[in-house]
Amino acid sequence: MSSTLAPAQVFLAVEPVDMRLGVDGLSRCVQHSLGLPPCDGSAYAFRNKNGNRIKLLVWDGTGVWLCVRRLHQGRFTWPQSHDVLCHLSQSDWQWLTTGVDWRRLSTKPHPEWRV
Repeated sequence: MSSTLAPAQVFLAVEPVDMRLGVDGLSRCVQHSLGLPPCDGSAYAFRNKNGNRIKLLVWDGTGVWLCVRRLHQGRFTWPQSHDVLCHLSQSDWQWLTTGVDWRRLSTKPHPEWRV
């Protein structure tokens, strides 16, 4: 797989967006709402209100990729946070795009739990 399709960083915009937005509209969201440069080589993922569609915006140095994924059943597991942005590891991103609850896979034991 080329590096254009596997960015080093994946950020999730926590709040849902209008899926009618294209490259320019989502780039404005990254710049104005998230406060980041849309052309830094990171990937920015957005979800719709229902949580069954995501769009991924990636600038690869020569152009912009806009990818769409839709689940036919279920919803993508998205962070619930007061933050506007969430950073994911490559592993978490892979699980998220398949519809698996990635948060449960990397859960650390509570410090007070004893065996």
